[in-house]
Amino acid sequence: MRTIFPIKWNNVGKGGMLSVQDAIFNGENLSSIDAKGRTCVPARFREALLKSFGDERFVVTKAQPIKLDNGLYARGLSVYPLAVWSEVKRKALANEGGYTSLQLDSIKRQFLNPAEECVTDKLGRVLIPTSLRAHASLERELWFVGMDKRFDIWSRDTYDRVNKQDEQNLPEDLSAISI
Repeated sequence: MRTIFPIKWNNVGKGGMLSVQDAIFNGENLSSIDAKGRTCVPARFREALLKSFGDERFVVTKAQPIKLDNGLYARGLSVYPLAVWSEVKRKALANEGGYTSLQLDSIKRQFLNPAEECVTDKLGRVLIPTSLRAHASLERELWFVGMDKRFDIWSRDTYDRVNKQDEQNLPEDLSAISI
């Protein structure tokens, strides 16, 4: 497993956004979800929220679907620190991507409207909202996956398929990023 490199507020750039070198969430953590929809957020992700943002609150929403070779889509959840989510939402609503009104409405319906603000309890558990749990097919085992300024939650089976697709999507030459 990888380690987390938390940042301090003085590393945060204009508008509260982090620079490229400021990875907050790293690593993959296998976990489980109970029948009520509760799961335990990895301790290092909770620590990163506090150390980097001084706030335990976060937003859970649908992740961008990943198209698989068979034409189906892998669906998961994305978790954003509250400050990062505020910036994502601001950019979307200001239409900084220059999307058509049809595309912008889809963004609102797929990502902004389903978003739920959450916080963990004393034991580090969070209740994943029913609609989001159903969307991502979260039932037993799941993966928490660090993605720098956010982390994703995938069912174990879906994440296996995502990893296989990622292997096909990788560029053949990764020397430009020293890999």
